[in-house]
Amino acid sequence: MSDDPFDLFHHWMTEAGEREVNDPNAMTLATSTPDGRPSARIVLLKGVDPPDRQGRGFVFYTNTQSRKGAELADNPRAALLFHWKTLGRQVRVEGAVAAVETAEADAYYASRPRLSRLGAWASDQSRPLPARAELERRLADLEGRYPGERIPRPPHWSGYRLTPEAFEFWQDMPFRLHDRTVFSLADGAGWSGSKLYP
Repeated sequence: MSDDPFDLFHHWMTEAGEREVNDPNAMTLATSTPDGRPSARIVLLKGVDPPDRQGRGFVFYTNTQSRKGAELADNPRAALLFHWKTLGRQVRVEGAVAAVETAEADAYYASRPRLSRLGAWASDQSRPLPARAELERRLADLEGRYPGERIPRPPHWSGYRLTPEAFEFWQDMPFRLHDRTVFSLADGAGWSGSKLYP
Protein backbone atom coordinates (compact mmCIF):
# COMPACT_ATOMS: atom_id res chain seq x y z
CA MET A 1 0.00 0.00 0.00
CA SER A 2 1.39 3.39 -1.01
CA ASP A 3 2.11 5.89 1.75
CA ASP A 4 0.69 8.68 -0.43
CA PRO A 5 -2.98 8.50 -1.48
CA PHE A 6 -2.25 10.82 -4.42
CA ASP A 7 0.12 8.20 -5.85
CA LEU A 8 -2.52 5.50 -5.50
CA PHE A 9 -5.15 7.78 -7.03
CA HIS A 10 -2.93 8.55 -10.03
CA HIS A 11 -2.37 4.80 -10.53
CA TRP A 12 -6.09 4.03 -10.37
CA MET A 13 -6.99 7.00 -12.60
CA THR A 14 -4.47 5.87 -15.22
CA GLU A 15 -6.03 2.40 -15.25
CA ALA A 16 -9.51 3.90 -15.45
CA GLY A 17 -8.42 6.04 -18.39
CA GLU A 18 -7.29 2.91 -20.21
CA ARG A 19 -10.29 0.69 -19.41
CA GLU A 20 -13.35 2.73 -18.41
CA VAL A 21 -15.62 3.21 -21.43
CA ASN A 22 -17.07 6.67 -20.70
CA ASP A 23 -15.71 9.67 -18.81
CA PRO A 24 -13.20 8.10 -16.41
CA ASN A 25 -12.80 11.61 -14.95
CA ALA A 26 -16.50 11.84 -13.99
CA MET A 27 -17.07 12.29 -10.26
CA THR A 28 -19.96 12.94 -7.96
CA LEU A 29 -19.58 16.26 -6.17
CA ALA A 30 -21.53 16.45 -2.91
CA THR A 31 -22.09 19.82 -1.25
CA SER A 32 -24.46 20.98 1.47
CA THR A 33 -26.26 24.07 2.64
CA PRO A 34 -25.26 25.76 5.92
CA ASP A 35 -28.13 23.93 7.66
CA GLY A 36 -26.88 20.56 6.40
CA ARG A 37 -29.15 19.80 3.42
CA PRO A 38 -27.01 17.76 0.99
CA SER A 39 -27.02 17.84 -2.79
CA ALA A 40 -24.98 15.90 -5.31
CA ARG A 41 -24.30 15.99 -9.03
CA ILE A 42 -21.80 14.63 -11.55
CA VAL A 43 -18.99 16.96 -12.65
CA LEU A 44 -15.71 16.33 -14.47
CA LEU A 45 -12.31 16.30 -12.82
CA LYS A 46 -10.11 18.70 -14.78
CA GLY A 47 -6.88 18.38 -12.87
CA VAL A 48 -5.02 16.72 -10.03
CA ASP A 49 -2.06 18.70 -8.79
CA PRO A 50 1.46 17.26 -9.08
CA PRO A 51 3.31 16.03 -5.97
CA ASP A 52 5.47 19.15 -5.66
CA ARG A 53 2.50 21.54 -5.34
CA GLN A 54 1.65 22.79 -1.86
CA GLY A 55 -2.02 22.29 -0.98
CA ARG A 56 -2.49 19.97 -3.92
CA GLY A 57 -5.97 18.86 -4.76
CA PHE A 58 -8.71 18.03 -7.25
CA VAL A 59 -9.86 20.75 -9.67
CA PHE A 60 -13.25 21.21 -11.35
CA TYR A 61 -14.96 24.16 -13.06
CA THR A 62 -18.49 25.56 -13.00
CA ASN A 63 -20.73 28.60 -12.90
CA THR A 64 -20.06 30.10 -9.47
CA GLN A 65 -23.67 31.35 -9.30
CA SER A 66 -25.06 27.83 -9.71
CA ARG A 67 -26.52 25.88 -6.80
CA LYS A 68 -23.21 24.18 -6.13
CA GLY A 69 -21.40 27.51 -6.32
CA ALA A 70 -23.78 29.07 -3.81
CA GLU A 71 -23.47 26.09 -1.48
CA LEU A 72 -19.68 26.17 -1.65
CA ALA A 73 -19.73 29.90 -0.88
CA ASP A 74 -21.79 29.21 2.27
CA ASN A 75 -20.06 25.98 3.27
CA PRO A 76 -16.68 25.50 1.54
CA ARG A 77 -16.41 21.78 2.24
CA ALA A 78 -17.32 18.96 -0.12
CA ALA A 79 -16.94 15.29 -0.95
CA LEU A 80 -16.03 13.64 -4.25
CA LEU A 81 -16.84 10.12 -5.38
CA PHE A 82 -15.27 8.37 -8.36
CA HIS A 83 -16.91 5.13 -9.49
CA TRP A 84 -15.25 2.98 -12.13
CA LYS A 85 -17.67 0.09 -12.68
CA THR A 86 -15.44 -1.62 -15.25
CA LEU A 87 -12.66 -1.88 -12.64
CA GLY A 88 -14.93 -2.50 -9.65
CA ARG A 89 -13.43 0.49 -7.87
CA GLN A 90 -14.50 3.60 -6.01
CA VAL A 91 -12.53 6.47 -4.50
CA ARG A 92 -14.03 8.86 -1.97
CA VAL A 93 -12.30 12.17 -1.18
CA GLU A 94 -13.33 14.73 1.45
CA GLY A 95 -11.92 18.16 2.14
CA ALA A 96 -12.04 21.93 2.02
CA VAL A 97 -12.76 23.76 -1.23
CA ALA A 98 -11.34 27.08 -2.45
CA ALA A 99 -11.42 29.00 -5.73
CA VAL A 100 -8.54 28.46 -8.16
CA GLU A 101 -6.32 31.38 -9.12
CA THR A 102 -7.59 33.70 -11.86
CA ALA A 103 -4.80 32.71 -14.27
CA GLU A 104 -5.61 29.03 -13.82
CA ALA A 105 -9.31 29.61 -14.57
CA ASP A 106 -8.44 31.77 -17.58
CA ALA A 107 -6.12 29.11 -19.01
CA TYR A 108 -8.64 26.30 -18.67
CA TYR A 109 -11.50 28.43 -20.03
CA ALA A 110 -9.42 29.31 -23.11
CA SER A 111 -8.82 25.58 -23.76
CA ARG A 112 -12.55 24.78 -23.98
CA PRO A 113 -14.39 24.42 -27.30
CA ARG A 114 -15.83 27.68 -28.62
CA LEU A 115 -19.49 26.74 -28.05
CA SER A 116 -18.71 25.67 -24.49
CA ARG A 117 -17.18 29.08 -23.84
CA LEU A 118 -20.22 30.81 -25.32
CA GLY A 119 -22.48 28.52 -23.30
CA ALA A 120 -20.85 29.71 -20.09
CA TRP A 121 -22.13 33.20 -20.95
CA ALA A 122 -25.55 32.06 -22.21
CA SER A 123 -26.58 29.88 -19.28
CA ASP A 124 -27.90 31.19 -15.97
CA GLN A 125 -27.10 27.79 -14.51
CA SER A 126 -29.56 26.40 -11.94
CA ARG A 127 -32.09 29.21 -12.53
CA PRO A 128 -35.53 28.70 -14.13
CA LEU A 129 -35.53 28.61 -17.95
CA PRO A 130 -38.89 29.72 -19.46
CA ALA A 131 -38.26 27.82 -22.73
CA ARG A 132 -35.35 26.14 -24.52
CA ALA A 133 -35.70 28.75 -27.26
CA GLU A 134 -34.51 31.43 -24.82
CA LEU A 135 -31.19 29.63 -24.27
CA GLU A 136 -30.80 29.14 -28.03
CA ARG A 137 -31.56 32.85 -28.64
CA ARG A 138 -28.93 33.88 -26.10
CA LEU A 139 -26.38 31.58 -27.72
CA ALA A 140 -27.11 33.01 -31.18
CA ASP A 141 -26.73 36.56 -29.84
CA LEU A 142 -23.38 35.67 -28.29
CA GLU A 143 -22.15 34.07 -31.53
CA GLY A 144 -22.78 37.44 -33.18
CA ARG A 145 -21.12 39.35 -30.34
CA TYR A 146 -18.02 37.11 -30.33
CA PRO A 147 -17.58 35.91 -33.95
CA GLY A 148 -14.00 34.72 -33.49
CA GLU A 149 -12.06 32.71 -30.95
CA ARG A 150 -11.50 35.60 -28.52
CA ILE A 151 -14.19 35.08 -25.90
CA PRO A 152 -13.45 36.44 -22.43
CA ARG A 153 -14.12 34.28 -19.40
CA PRO A 154 -17.38 35.28 -17.68
CA PRO A 155 -16.85 36.70 -14.18
CA HIS A 156 -19.30 34.11 -12.84
CA TRP A 157 -17.43 31.10 -14.29
CA SER A 158 -14.36 29.70 -12.56
CA GLY A 159 -12.80 26.69 -10.91
CA TYR A 160 -12.52 25.14 -7.48
CA ARG A 161 -9.86 23.03 -5.84
CA LEU A 162 -10.78 20.45 -3.21
CA THR A 163 -7.80 19.91 -0.93
CA PRO A 164 -8.19 16.44 0.57
CA GLU A 165 -8.25 15.69 4.26
CA ALA A 166 -9.43 12.08 3.84
CA PHE A 167 -9.44 9.39 1.14
CA GLU A 168 -11.07 5.99 0.86
CA PHE A 169 -10.10 3.49 -1.85
CA TRP A 170 -12.66 0.70 -2.36
CA GLN A 171 -11.93 -2.40 -4.43
CA ASP A 172 -14.65 -4.91 -5.28
CA MET A 173 -13.85 -8.43 -4.06
CA PRO A 174 -15.78 -11.74 -4.25
CA PHE A 175 -18.59 -12.43 -1.78
CA ARG A 176 -18.75 -8.74 -0.78
CA LEU A 177 -15.47 -9.09 1.11
CA HIS A 178 -14.32 -5.83 -0.42
CA ASP A 179 -10.98 -4.19 0.23
CA ARG A 180 -11.18 -0.72 1.81
CA THR A 181 -8.14 1.46 2.43
CA VAL A 182 -8.48 4.85 4.13
CA PHE A 183 -6.01 7.69 4.49
CA SER A 184 -6.24 10.62 6.88
CA LEU A 185 -3.95 13.54 7.55
CA ALA A 186 -1.97 13.19 10.76
CA ASP A 187 -0.95 16.47 12.41
CA GLY A 188 2.40 17.40 10.91
CA ALA A 189 3.16 13.79 10.02
CA GLY A 190 1.64 13.45 6.56
CA TRP A 191 -0.82 10.78 5.51
CA SER A 192 -1.72 7.79 7.68
CA GLY A 193 -3.26 4.74 5.99
CA SER A 194 -5.29 1.87 7.43
CA LYS A 195 -7.89 -0.71 6.46
CA LEU A 196 -11.64 -0.87 7.15
CA TYR A 197 -13.92 -3.87 7.38
CA PRO A 198 -16.00 -4.17 4.21
